[in-house]
Amino acid sequence: MHFIIALMGVYRAEIGLLILALMFVSFVRERYSPTVIAVVGACAFALLGLLNEKSLFSVFSNSAPLTVGAMFVLSGSLIRTGVINRVADLIMARAKIHPRLALAEVALGAAVLSAFLNNTPVVVLLIPIMLNLAQATGYPVKKLLIPMNTIAVLGGCLTLIGTSTNLIVAGIAADQGMASFGIFEITPYALAGAAAGIVALLCLSFLLPSDPPSISGETGGTVQDYLTELVVPHDSELIGREIGSLGLFGPSVVLLGLKRGSEIRRREILDEELRSGDRLIVRADGTAIMTLRESGGFDLGVAADSATSAREGKVIEAMVAPSHPSIGERLLDIPFLHALRVRIIGIHRSRHLPGPALAEARVRGADRLLIAGSDDAIRSLKDNPHLIGVDISRTRAFRRNKAWIAIVAMSAVVLLSALNIIGIGMAAFIAVGIILVTRCIDPEEAWAAIDGDVLILIFAMLAVGLALEQAGSVALMVGWITPLLKIVPVWSLVFVIYFFALVLSELLSNNAVAALLTPITIALAQQLGVDPRPLIIALMIGASACFATPIGYQTNALVYAAGDYRFADFVRIGVPINIVVGLAVCGALVVLG
Repeated sequence: MHFIIALMGVYRAEIGLLILALMFVSFVRERYSPTVIAVVGACAFALLGLLNEKSLFSVFSNSAPLTVGAMFVLSGSLIRTGVINRVADLIMARAKIHPRLALAEVALGAAVLSAFLNNTPVVVLLIPIMLNLAQATGYPVKKLLIPMNTIAVLGGCLTLIGTSTNLIVAGIAADQGMASFGIFEITPYALAGAAAGIVALLCLSFLLPSDPPSISGETGGTVQDYLTELVVPHDSELIGREIGSLGLFGPSVVLLGLKRGSEIRRREILDEELRSGDRLIVRADGTAIMTLRESGGFDLGVAADSATSAREGKVIEAMVAPSHPSIGERLLDIPFLHALRVRIIGIHRSRHLPGPALAEARVRGADRLLIAGSDDAIRSLKDNPHLIGVDISRTRAFRRNKAWIAIVAMSAVVLLSALNIIGIGMAAFIAVGIILVTRCIDPEEAWAAIDGDVLILIFAMLAVGLALEQAGSVALMVGWITPLLKIVPVWSLVFVIYFFALVLSELLSNNAVAALLTPITIALAQQLGVDPRPLIIALMIGASACFATPIGYQTNALVYAAGDYRFADFVRIGVPINIVVGLAVCGALVVLG
C-alpha cells in the first residue's frame, strides 16, 4: 500500500494525464453524456488524492458558470415577455413583401441577437422562419438552415456574452491573474472571422444539399397552431371598430374568417366593423392564445354555456382518444362540453387545420384540445377515459407589458460591462434580480431557463483543470510542447491554439475544451514569454466556431434534425468554413493583437 502511495506521489502528473486520456476516449465514444464523464473524471482526481477537498469546492467560487446561468435567465425573460417572438413576427411580415431581402435581414438579425443572447433559443426561433422563407423565396430549405446556423454561431463569437464558452475562458483567465476581458474586446477579431465566413458561405453554397427534407424535417420545430375563435362580448369596447385596426394579426395570429350568425365570410373582412356576438376565426400558436386569453378583449373558443368564461380557472391540454364516441361529430357536440363548465379554446390537428369554424370542426382521433375550466371540471376531465395525456398546459401568455424592462435590463448589462463601470457577472446578477422583482419572468420559469447540465459540466471541468494543475500535468504537457513551439515563429502560436481548440471542439463539448485548455494556454504563454491575451482570444473563438460536425456545437444538432441533413453535409461545407474563419481570425490577431 505504501509502495502504491509512493508511486502515485512520484507519477502524479502522468496519472493525471492518464485520467485525462480516458476522459477524452469516453467523450469520443459517447456512451455517457459529457456531463457524466466530466463529473466522474473530477471524482477520480479527488479519490486518488490529486485534488483535495478545499480545491474541489473552490471551483464553485468561479464567476464564469454563475454568469452563464444569469445570462440564461436574461435570455429567458426576453422570450417570456415576447420580445423574441415580436422580432420573429416582424421578420415574417417583411418576408411577405420582400422575401429575398428578408433573408439578408434574418442573417443580420441572427448575428446581432446571438451576440447578446444565448444562440440556442435564437436558432430554435429562426428554424420555422427559415422554413417559411424557403417556401416564399423558392430556395431549398437545406441551403438556408446551415447558413443561418453558421451566422448565428459566428454572431455568438462577437462578444464576451455571446457564448458560454467565452465567459468560461474569461472567468478562468481572470482567476489565473489576467486582466478582465471587456465585453467587446474580442469583437474586431470575431468580425474578421464572421466576414470571412459569410463570404465563404456565399462562394461555397454549391456544396450545400438541395434535396427536400423528409416529412419529419418539415415541421419547423415544436410550435403548434390551433384553430380558435375570438368572440366579441355584448359589452365590449371593441364594438364598432374595424377588424383591420385591432393590430392583433400577424404570423402568430392569422385571421381566417368572420362568423356572423350562421354566415362565415373569408374575404374583404378587414374593413368590417365589429358587432356584438361576432366570431373572428383565427389560427394561432399556443402562446398567442394564452396571451389573448389574458388580454380580456375577447371571449375565446366555444362553450355549451355562454356564461362560461375562457379566463376562468386553468387551461389544460388533452388529446382525443381514437375510442372517443364523438369521433366524426361536431366539436360543439362533444359530451363533456355540456356536462362540465368548461370552454374549448383551441384545437390542433397534425398536418392541417380543422374547420370551417371551431364549433363545426369534426372531431378526429389524436386531435389536441386546449380546454379552460375550473379545478373541479379539470379533475373530471382527467378521469375521462376518452381523453389522453390530460395535463396543465405549459404554454404561457407573453408578458408584453414587461418587455421594456427585459430589454432595458439586458441593455444595461451590455453597456455597464462595456464601459467597465461594473463587472459583467455583477451586472448580470443585478439584472436578474430586477426582472424577477418586476415579474418579467416567474422564478420557476427563470430556473427552468438555466441549462443545469451545462453548469454542472462547467463546474466539473473546472475541477479537472485545477486537478491537472495541482498534479503537475499541465506543467508536464507544457514542458513537452514548449521545445517544439520555440522553433516556430511567435505569431504562429495563435494558429496552433485556435486550430487545436477547433479540432477538439468538433469532437467534444465546447465548454469542456475551453475549461481544459485555458490554464494550459496561459502556462504555455508564460513559459514562452509571450502575451497570453491573443492566445486566449484564439481559444475562445476556436472552441465556439465549429461547423464541421452536427455535434460540434449545440445549435448544429438542432439544424441537423430540423433540416434532415446527413453527417457528410456538415463535413462538406463545414471544413472549408472552419479553415477560412480560422485563418481570418488568426490573421486579425497577428496583425491587430
